[in-house]
Amino acid sequence: MSNAMAADNLADFHGENQECDSCHMPDGELSNDSLTYENAQCVSCHGTLAEVAEETKHEHYNAHESHFPGDVACTSCHSAHEKSMVYCDSCHSFDFDMPYTKKWERHEPSIDELLKDQSDRQAALAAEPRDTVDVVVVGSGGAGFSAAVSAHDHGAKVILIEKEPVIGGNAKLAAGGMNAAWTDQQKAKGIKDSVESMYKDTMKGGRDLNEPELVEVLTSHSKGSVDWLTAMGADLNDVGRMGGASANRSHRPTGGAGVGAHVIQVLYDNAVKRDIDMRMNTRGIEIIKDDKGNVKGLLVKGMYKGYYWIKADAVILATGGFAKNNDRVAKLDPKLKGFISTNQPGATGDGIDVASNAGAAMTDLQYIQAHPTLSVKGGVMVTEAVRGNGAILVNREGKRFVNEITTRDKASAAILKQTGKSAFLIFDDSVRKSLSKIDKYIGLGVVPSADSLVKLGEMTGINGKNLTEAVARYNSQLKSGKDTDFGRPNLPRALNEGNYYAIEVTPGVHHTMGGVKIDSKAEIMNAKKQVIPGLYGAGEVTGGVHGANRLGGNAISDIVTFGRMAGENAAEYAKKH
Repeated sequence: MSNAMAADNLADFHGENQECDSCHMPDGELSNDSLTYENAQCVSCHGTLAEVAEETKHEHYNAHESHFPGDVACTSCHSAHEKSMVYCDSCHSFDFDMPYTKKWERHEPSIDELLKDQSDRQAALAAEPRDTVDVVVVGSGGAGFSAAVSAHDHGAKVILIEKEPVIGGNAKLAAGGMNAAWTDQQKAKGIKDSVESMYKDTMKGGRDLNEPELVEVLTSHSKGSVDWLTAMGADLNDVGRMGGASANRSHRPTGGAGVGAHVIQVLYDNAVKRDIDMRMNTRGIEIIKDDKGNVKGLLVKGMYKGYYWIKADAVILATGGFAKNNDRVAKLDPKLKGFISTNQPGATGDGIDVASNAGAAMTDLQYIQAHPTLSVKGGVMVTEAVRGNGAILVNREGKRFVNEITTRDKASAAILKQTGKSAFLIFDDSVRKSLSKIDKYIGLGVVPSADSLVKLGEMTGINGKNLTEAVARYNSQLKSGKDTDFGRPNLPRALNEGNYYAIEVTPGVHHTMGGVKIDSKAEIMNAKKQVIPGLYGAGEVTGGVHGANRLGGNAISDIVTFGRMAGENAAEYAKKH
C-alpha cells in the first residue's frame, strides 16, 4: 500500500518523509489567517500554481489552471490535519479526483449567532485594538479593492479583510464586460453613445425603480472608472453589447476575455504595489461605535487567530450580495426556492447583517435576479456576451423563442417556460473567434460541437430539422438587418462558419439588487435617512442602483465607481477625525 493510500490526510502523508517545521514556523504557530508562510512552503516543494497546472492536466478541465486572480493559496483546497476539499465545488459540479478528499460544505454561523455574549468576543472587545488604521475595507471583490486602492491613494492607511481563502468576490466570475458611456475606447471604434442614453437604459432596465441620484453617479462616472482602471494597467479595449443596452458599451479585454478576473488582477497588483495589508480567512463581525454613534472600528474573527478589533475612523462594507444563501433568497422571492446560484460561496449576506446591526436602512431586498444562462453541465455561468456576439437561444424543439439580448429577467422567464426548463445556446466558429472566453467553456467540456446542425441536434436532443430551419431563418434576417420574429435589436453576424456549438443552459440566482441604503457619496444611511458617520458601502451589498433588475455589464461599473467613491470619501473623512 502506498503512503498516499495509507494516509488519512496530508499531514500523515508528509509525516512519512518530513518534520513539522517543513510546513510550519519554528515555534509551531500558524503565521496568520492567510497562512502566508504555510502556503509559501507548499510552493517551495511543489511549485507555483502555474507549474503544478502543467503536471495535472485533465481531458477537459484542470483544477490548478485557476481563473482566480491574485495569489491563490494552496490551502484553499488542501488542508493538512483534516480531509481536504475541492473549493472549486463550491461553485461547480465537476468530478474532481483528489486524495484525502471530503465534500465541500460551508457550516458558517450567522452574524447574530456570533454576536451572542461568548467570552472570546467579549475579551476581544475589552482589549486594546490589535491594529490602528484610517480605513478598514470588508470584502475583496471589485468594490472592496477599488475602495482600498482609492483610499490609499487619498492618504489613508488601509486594511482589507476577506472571509474567503481567495480574493475576488463575484467580480472574479464576471465575464461579459463593464458598461461605460462615451469612452475613448468607444470613440476609437466609431461607436455613438452618451451618458444620457446609459442613464435611460439603466432606469428602464430597473423598471424605473432605481434611485435616480445613484444612477446619475453610475453613468456620469462610468468613463472615469474605465480611465482609472486603464491608467493602472487594465485592457478594456474590446467593446460589445449586453442585454438592455441601446449601444455597444460593454468594455472588456482585447479578444473578449473575461473582464472580472482581469479587473481584479489589475486592482490586486496595484494593492500589492501600495503594500496594502490584505487578510484572507477573516470575517467582519461588528461595527464598533463611540458614545456619539461615530464609527471607531471593526470587530473581526480570523479563522485561526480568533477575535480581535481594528481601530479605524471609517469602515467600508463591500461584502457583496446574498444570492448564494437560498434560504434568504426564498424568503424574499419564494419562486426562487431551490434554485442554484451563479455566485461565489461567500455571497451569503453577512455584510447586510453587519450593517443592519449598526443601524443601517435597507432598500429593494425583494428584487432578486436570475441569470438566464447557467450551464446545466458543470455549473458554469455563461456570459451574456456570447449572446451579445451573435449566439441564439433555441428550445428542445429546435426553435427560437425569445429576443436573446432582452433583459435578464425576461430571458430567464422565457427559458423556464420551455420543455425541461432549459434551453440551448447555439453558435458557430465566427462567434467563437469573436470572444476568447468561449474557449474556456470548450476547455471545460460543456460545449458539444458538430460540423452540421443535424448532427448537433442528435448529440444534444434538439430537433435537428427545426434547428437547421431556425438558423437559416435567423441568417436570412441579417440581410434586412431586422429580426421580425422576436425584435432582437442587433444581429452582429450570420451563423454559417465552420463548426456549430451548443450549451444547455438554465437560469440561476445571480444578483441581489437590494441591500444597504446609501447616498450619492456612498455613505450608509439609517432608517431616518441620516448618515451613519464613518460607515460606507459599495457594490452588491448596497441597494438602489439597479432598481428591480440589473442590466448586464452594469455590475463592474457599479463596483468600481462606488468603490472608488467610498474609498476617497472614507479617506477624506478619516483625515478630519
